[in-house]
Parts: sequence; structure tokens; C-alpha cells
Amino acid sequence: MGALLKEESTITAKGQTTVPKSVRQALGVDYGGRIAFFVDEQRRVYVRKAEVEESADPVIDHFLDFLAEDMIKNPRKSVASFPKALLDRAAVLTAGMTVDLDAEIDGDVSI
Repeated sequence: MGALLKEESTITAKGQTTVPKSVRQALGVDYGGRIAFFVDEQRRVYVRKAEVEESADPVIDHFLDFLAEDMIKNPRKSVASFPKALLDRAAVLTAGMTVDLDAEIDGDVSI
């Protein structure tokens, strides 16, 4: 099999490694993304972008149910706007800043 891409990465004492940027880009994964490893009979390892599974988290589900019930029981207390002073302070602290949430991450990223 001819490789389209070859990269190397070191495994740490804790068994962790960095997925090189070019591999992340080829797989279409970014920070927080998931990858799946497959090992065949010849002990070759394949890496793919993991399929997204909708898994229910019982703790989150119960918390969201609690919030929904609280909002119904206390409609005027459950949701409140931020105090103006907090919004003004946030505006001062972030004045002149620009953030591109879709920008690529430069360099290697350890996950």
C-alpha cells in the first residue's frame, strides 16, 4: 500500500501521543474531535475519524430536566439578564480583540 501521508509521533510515559497537524487535517478532526484506531491481523494500525454517537449522559439529562422544571415553576427567576456593569466590564476587557473561531490551530496539539 502506498502511503499518501507519513508522519511520526512519540509516545509518552503515560501512553499519550500528539496527532500531527497534517494527520488531523487529513482526517478532518480538530480539538475535541475523536479518532478510532483499528489493528488488523498483520498488526497494522489504521486511524479514522470516529463516528459521532449520540450518547445520553444521565447526569446531564437529569440536570437539564431540573432546569426545565425550575423554569416552568419560576419563570421570572430562572432566566435573568446579565447586570449592565458586568456587560460593560466585559466590553472594556475585550475591546479591540478579534477572535476567529474557525481559524486553524498552528502546530501540534496534544489531546
